[in-house]
Amino acid sequence: MTALWGSSPLAGANAAYLEELYEQFLQDPQSVDERWRSFFETLPIVNGGAGQDIPHSTIREYFKTLARQSPSRAATSAPVMDEEMVHKQVRVLQLINAYRFRGHQLANLDPLGLTPTPEIPELHLRYYGLSDYDLDTEFDTGSLVSARRAKLREILELVKKVYCGNIGTEYMHITDTQEKRWLQSALEGVRGVPQYPAEIQRNILERLTAAEGLERYLATKYVGAKRFGLEGGESLIPMLDEIIQRAGAVGTKEIILGMAHRGRLNVLVNIVGKSPEELFKEFEGKKDHKYGTGDVKYHMGFSSDVETSGGGVHLALAFNPSHLEIVGPVVEGSVRARQMRRNDRSGVEVVPVIM
Repeated sequence: MTALWGSSPLAGANAAYLEELYEQFLQDPQSVDERWRSFFETLPIVNGGAGQDIPHSTIREYFKTLARQSPSRAATSAPVMDEEMVHKQVRVLQLINAYRFRGHQLANLDPLGLTPTPEIPELHLRYYGLSDYDLDTEFDTGSLVSARRAKLREILELVKKVYCGNIGTEYMHITDTQEKRWLQSALEGVRGVPQYPAEIQRNILERLTAAEGLERYLATKYVGAKRFGLEGGESLIPMLDEIIQRAGAVGTKEIILGMAHRGRLNVLVNIVGKSPEELFKEFEGKKDHKYGTGDVKYHMGFSSDVETSGGGVHLALAFNPSHLEIVGPVVEGSVRARQMRRNDRSGVEVVPVIM
């Protein structure tokens, strides 16, 4: 029974999940649970063994790329690759995936330069049997959002710019392939730096300035008051503003928000539309509570209507208890009730946003 119990996860119904988990282990052993990591490490060394195995996903990506090429192009322009070149091609696809898995660890997130740069062997050419002599060799790029074939030098430049720049992106743990492909397209398609028109840039700057201005004022005016400020996370405000505007443009009529304490006062004022004067009165203890004694400022909810290019959208920020995670199911229940009331079967008219 002990042996059966220990091997029960290896049932055929779990084959797809186990294969994906093993692929993830081969790309980055630290990304899987410790128990599975221990199991994979004890696999017998057969046909190369777990330690030397090659992820099948990279090979599949390579042959998918070949299949996308037209027969005439493949026959006339695609060179016949020897066995060594085939192995190098697979290694290049592994290198691309390694940057997707671990490139965020080399992202430039420390403006003061105090944090030492970690050494990650999986991001070096020599780890895959490649060298500087291969930099000017063309390889198929697989699922990389770029030209179908590119020099290794260009591939390295692209993945470093996307995954090792000023933004660290960690998403390869997501099990939904469609979600991962969407994120890859969004990041790699703009080389990690989206080019916004001047009008959008000004709007982002205005939202960031509003977020920082409120925090600075509260810190100066109400020194020592508990406020759970948004310092360091001011980008939340333009992000929420963009979500609301885009949702309204495609027909959303209500958005219900749920969040913890951090940044709540800023969201109340700069997103939901609570009057700063009302917030200041709460800080000064001058708020007139008609019913009961009221609650602390960072538990308060609020609702309002905002205009978008698709019409008005009703916003509601849920009231929050000290047990912060409780707000999640409360928001989802509220959204479900509103969807049923509107007969919104597609889930477009009423949308939850939980932070």
